Order: sequence, then structure tokens, then C-alpha cells
Amino acid sequence: MESHVVVIFPHPDDESFGTAGTIAKFREEGVPVTYLCGTLGEMGRNMGKPTFANRETLPQIRKQELIDACNVLDIDLHMLGYRDKTMEYEDRQEVAQHIKQYIEDIKPSLVITHYPGYAVHPDHNAMGAAAIEAIRMIDEAERPTVWTHAIANNRVDVLGEPDVTFDVLPWFDKKMEAVLAHASQAGGMLERFKSYEGPSADEKKAAQKRLGREQYYIWDFNKA
Repeated sequence: MESHVVVIFPHPDDESFGTAGTIAKFREEGVPVTYLCGTLGEMGRNMGKPTFANRETLPQIRKQELIDACNVLDIDLHMLGYRDKTMEYEDRQEVAQHIKQYIEDIKPSLVITHYPGYAVHPDHNAMGAAAIEAIRMIDEAERPTVWTHAIANNRVDVLGEPDVTFDVLPWFDKKMEAVLAHASQAGGMLERFKSYEGPSADEKKAAQKRLGREQYYIWDFNKA
């Protein structure tokens, strides 16, 4: 069993769409989980559906959504304070040193982050690269295991099959509750899943097909 898991992503909602089932599994097992969130996602294009945010109000809204989602998942949250859509321009060594301080303080047995180069969004790639560099700087005997989340469509063709696959259907309701806490980003999914009658069987099945598996590649520091 893991002693402590640290999740490192750049945006509010990355933790919910990508890893909430995994997080819920660990929490059910009694494993502490901490989320290091890089930005507030304040440059996101989604302003709610129907619109309830604007460029000025979105940062605070997304911050509260992030807090709410972390409360749903029962995880500790640290906001790193970077600006959305600028992670690729930050000094990677400085970001890595910032993250390293948290890792050395928390001493997790496992870190989950994005797979650099296969995470689609520049912020995802940059944050994943900084997180891996932070852990690379830690003495090998003290390093946590690193699971990386790849999103790119060609990930299996290039990287092969993921090393870790979780069927998260046992925790799917918890995952959807976390996803829907990000109301500005959940789009049309929100109304279907929060309606009084609940989602139809087809809608729930489609959501489970899309979000019911969470997969990771174990980072090999000897090869990368």
C-alpha cells in the first residue's frame, strides 16, 4: 500500500477528469492524497453553460470549484500560484525546485503527473516535465515512484500499452461528483448528471466508457 500520493497537474479539473477514480480508490484504502495544482485555469475558454463567468470572475470561480472538488475527493490542496497558459515559459529548474520542496516535505511513495510530450496541452507537458525533474533531483534512494498520464491520441502507438490500468467504475459516482464540481468546465454533462431524474442509462454508459478507465506509464529515470 502507498504511504502518501501526490498528484501534480497544472489546472483545476485535471485531477477530476484524469485521476479522480484513482484518487478515490487510494482514499478508500486510507492513503493520504495531496494535489499540487499549478494554476487557476484562469485563461480557460469555458465560462459555464449557460454562461455565468467572464474573464474577470473566472479565476475565483475556478478556484472555488477546485476547492469543492478536492473536498469531494477528501484530498489536501496546495495551489502553486503560476499563471494559466504560461507554464511552458516558466524557468523549468525554478518550477522543479518549487515542487521539490513539497516532495521533500511530504515524502510521498507515489507521484502522479502528466507524461511530458504526450499530454497535449503545453501547460500539461511543462508541468509534467518540471515534476519529473523535481523528483530526478532527489536522491535515488528517496525518490517516489512516478506514474505519468498520457493523453495524446498516438500514445499507445509510440509508448506501448500503459503499465497501470484501473477500472474505476466502483468509484465512478465519486469521480462524477468531483468532475461536476467544476461546473464552468463540465459543459452539457452538468445538466444531464445533475438533473433531478439523473442521467439516462445511455448517458451514464457513455460517460463510463469515456471516463471509466484511468491509465498510467511508470516513469523510468534510467532511460529518460
